[in-house]
Amino acid sequence: MNTEFPPRLATLLLCDAAGDLLGTLPPFQVELPWWQDVAGVVVGARERFGIEVTVLRLVEAATGWGTAGGPVTYLAEVTAAPETGLAPWSGDDPLGEHPLRLPYARPGGPAADLAWADAARAAGGRPRTGPAEQMRTWNLSSIWRLPTAGGPTWLKVVPPFFAHEGAMLGRLDPAVVPPLVATEGPRALLADVPGDDHWGAELPVLRRLVEMLVGLQASWSGRIGELEELGAPDWRAPTFVPAAERLLALTEPDLDGDTVARLAVLVDGLPERFGAVAECGLPATLVHGDFHPGNSRGSAADDGRSVLLDWGDCGIGHPLLDQAASLASIRADQRDELRAHWSGLWRSAVPRSDPDRAAELLEPVAALQRALVYRSFLEAVEPSEHVYHSGDPAHWLRRAAVAMEA
Repeated sequence: MNTEFPPRLATLLLCDAAGDLLGTLPPFQVELPWWQDVAGVVVGARERFGIEVTVLRLVEAATGWGTAGGPVTYLAEVTAAPETGLAPWSGDDPLGEHPLRLPYARPGGPAADLAWADAARAAGGRPRTGPAEQMRTWNLSSIWRLPTAGGPTWLKVVPPFFAHEGAMLGRLDPAVVPPLVATEGPRALLADVPGDDHWGAELPVLRRLVEMLVGLQASWSGRIGELEELGAPDWRAPTFVPAAERLLALTEPDLDGDTVARLAVLVDGLPERFGAVAECGLPATLVHGDFHPGNSRGSAADDGRSVLLDWGDCGIGHPLLDQAASLASIRADQRDELRAHWSGLWRSAVPRSDPDRAAELLEPVAALQRALVYRSFLEAVEPSEHVYHSGDPAHWLRRAAVAMEA
């Protein structure tokens, strides 16, 4: 049991496939605290109430612990409701239309995604051999584990602002990304990757991950047009500077005066800073956008194989935008060696470049970029799910101010 957060107490508001509300079940405790992890919610409904549910979306959640623990209410679709035990729902209508609601957050939406995946698997000669397992659902993804005779496959469905991920996986080096079985729009079907996620990885694995990323980025530096065609966001100066100006104006009420003043200096100086970064000699290319050890999976052995996951955040920009947040996600005693390795790889790839200076100049810019990403989430998801991201833009702006001061 996770002890960092209070227990997650899940209440299910049930509806049927036709979109009619049926009522709520009594709350029950779920082992893992994170709201978007719904596998335990599905199992809990089965064990406690004898029903099969598909979680559609978050309806309500207590605040105070981030996005984990405490009371949380989900809208869940059910084929057959329990005969007793349902209480009436007294809140707002969770089935009222909202223009930003995702297809997989609506009754019938997950079933349509699974039907697509079943057809794709059957066409590839690997039909499903058992029930699909819902693993995660929130405003950034819907993830299902699908058993086949050759091992599990994974269905990932994403919102429109991540819809380039499947096409991107189809163009990246298959040696360093999850095997793509099929993709269509926001849907991607992926083969299983043996091993573990690399949270807490040691330096040999971290070095391997950086080598994979830099190799990809070096190979994509002349393919910006392809990224633009895929609809990847653009974090180069002409689009970044006005976006940062707008972000600061929108987020200023959530920040203290000193932070706002430092950020104003940073944002006003962005054109000059981008010019200095360009003089360091590294080209614009593919940016992963959320590069940290948890977004990779594979073997922990020194000579093992890994893949880089979660390319929905990818975009166009300076390759070292990926460095600052990545270094912050590892142990302090690992950072200097990994930073030096990162710079050495780029000096080999682009002789006479100055990656150390570029990384130093980009550290506050990278934090600004994360703030921009989270602001874009808030503007693209319906209000009931703002709770997942509401504090993130201000958090990353504060980090940008600190990095600029340093």
